[in-house]
Amino acid sequence: MKNNKKLCVAVAGTGYVGLSLAVLIAQHHKVWAVDVIEDKVNKINQRISPIQDKEIERFFATKKLDLTATLDGENAYKKADIIIVATPTNYDTITNHFDTTYVEQVLDLVNKVNSEATIVIKSTIPVGYTEYVRNKYHNQNIIFSPEFLRESKALYDNLWPSRIIVGYSKDDKQLSEKAKLFANLLVEGAEKEKIEIVYMNPTEAEAVKLFANTYLALRVAYFNELDTYAESKGLNTEDIIKGVCLDPRIGDFYNNPSFGYGGYCLPKDTLQLRANFDGVPQDLISAICQSNDTRKNFIADEVYNLGKKLSGKEPIVGVYRLTMKSNSDNFRASAIQGVMKNLKEKGLEVIIFEPTLISNEFENYQVVSNLSKFKNMVDVIIANRYDSSLDDVKEKVYTRDLYRRD
Repeated sequence: MKNNKKLCVAVAGTGYVGLSLAVLIAQHHKVWAVDVIEDKVNKINQRISPIQDKEIERFFATKKLDLTATLDGENAYKKADIIIVATPTNYDTITNHFDTTYVEQVLDLVNKVNSEATIVIKSTIPVGYTEYVRNKYHNQNIIFSPEFLRESKALYDNLWPSRIIVGYSKDDKQLSEKAKLFANLLVEGAEKEKIEIVYMNPTEAEAVKLFANTYLALRVAYFNELDTYAESKGLNTEDIIKGVCLDPRIGDFYNNPSFGYGGYCLPKDTLQLRANFDGVPQDLISAICQSNDTRKNFIADEVYNLGKKLSGKEPIVGVYRLTMKSNSDNFRASAIQGVMKNLKEKGLEVIIFEPTLISNEFENYQVVSNLSKFKNMVDVIIANRYDSSLDDVKEKVYTRDLYRRD
């Protein structure tokens, strides 16, 4: 499906969401990728991916992309037919709400320089936010399209999407055409041939995003609690998981135990959904959030007991990687950091091995860059995801990574 006209598209933000979309669309249209970090802009213009994503690296090496990165958002937005907002929306625990500051900084500027452009919010936002900003800016050209991307596989998931959802005010015929045009951009760049496209009101689309991610968090929490039970009772977790997951209604996926769910999306999206339930009866959503904290507490206790057993003293705990997943460069809200905090509260010394860190300190924890030195310094090593480089000290590694996959 090809658009007859070559469009100019500006993308605000070059994280996993923004950069993968920019690369996808730049196969057929002019794309300006806007960021405030000069190093990221320079790397993109040199066709070096600033994020860890093999498909983006492949596209940079093999594809002719009409893509220019820039620090000058105002100039990029002036030229654009479509402006995609993919800026961060971290969860603010004080306000119990996503921090939409960066989204609104983009909307402020766009409203001044090009209010006629179609604005597509891709950032994850609270339920009801699209209608709020449409009214705030007196701009009816704002639509919302949730993303369903995995870290380090964002472009792949755009090339082979499970579905495309576009939320717009369905009583607006002109906006309907713009929503279809945007969906067509995503289809045009994809490699998958038959893609389910669902159009709905923006508030329902916002709810889809939060409920989808909260279900994934629920699944992670469920199998982690299964593992906690099995560990506590001396049972074989793998046998139980296999027996449970052979039921086709349950399926053999998202079932590898971990230290908890974390990363860019699941922690903040579950908290935001819980906040959106204000005044609405619920028990399950709160339980999912609580379950993640309970799991980290359990892991910290297990690590302490193992370390004391191995060393005969208050153990020095080594943390192998801060990342959430293998082949990821993301530390944000990683579950292992919650475990570290619990261990520190027990009075234990915690030392980190994280090769992507330049500094020898991370949030008041010592960082060691030499793996051999790290192994010798600690009594027990915790690894959310196991790596073969730990084989020589396997007896002092604590992990719940049963299947060696994410």
